[in-house]
Amino acid sequence: MTAEGDVDSWLKAGSRAGGECRFGTWVKIPALETVEMLGHAGFDFVVIDMEHALHSLQTAYQCIVQAQAAGMAALVRMPDHSAALAQKLLDAGADGLLIPRVESAEAARRALSGMCFPPHGSRGMGYTSRAAMWGADSVATYLERGRTGVTRIAQLEDAGAIGEIEQICAAPGLDAVFIGFGDLMLSTGLPRNDPAIQAMEQQVLATAAAHGRPVGTAVQSPKDALACRDAGYSFVMISADTTIFSLGARGLMSELTAG
Repeated sequence: MTAEGDVDSWLKAGSRAGGECRFGTWVKIPALETVEMLGHAGFDFVVIDMEHALHSLQTAYQCIVQAQAAGMAALVRMPDHSAALAQKLLDAGADGLLIPRVESAEAARRALSGMCFPPHGSRGMGYTSRAAMWGADSVATYLERGRTGVTRIAQLEDAGAIGEIEQICAAPGLDAVFIGFGDLMLSTGLPRNDPAIQAMEQQVLATAAAHGRPVGTAVQSPKDALACRDAGYSFVMISADTTIFSLGARGLMSELTAG
């Protein structure tokens, strides 16, 4: 869990690898060993992927604990907008949640409501959970951490959502936005370097900056991650644990067969 009372502290602390941009990767393998190795490698954060990987609530919880023990912030990409699942993940101590397929400002407001305590939302109190150190923390500390120590991130993945970026950035409880270029390209039929896609990117970066909302995305290479940092992104996922393992294994076999 991030430092008590420090709003989005995992984002504001600055990256070991690149100034004010934080670098992480996707966790798709439900194994504690790989999460620990990512921490040893020096990643700032991980995003446990419940949308496109076979994580259960139990494996997501275990990866949250392991990631934080390894010195990383632990975020979770949810499979949907379920308030019940958000409640469990936040009480498990997740440092942040990515909300997939946010298609409008109204969808953002509905999803965020389940992640925020009253009067700003409908999240229930569970101060005997891990988020309150199993009841060792006070109720006040638990509530403050839930209000200011959690990063709630809307994923923007189609042109309609980007058209409502101003209203999405103003949604109560929103802390950051994430541009999902894969689905954005799929939904528009345009390549990443198309001027229309680049214009949407700049619209999000400019509007989010005006609202004080960090912007994140995902890329495949360190070169692309550094380019995103220079363009104004605050957090970037590079590759995924599955891809890192696959490419490493293929590299070893390629060297063997080349010899």
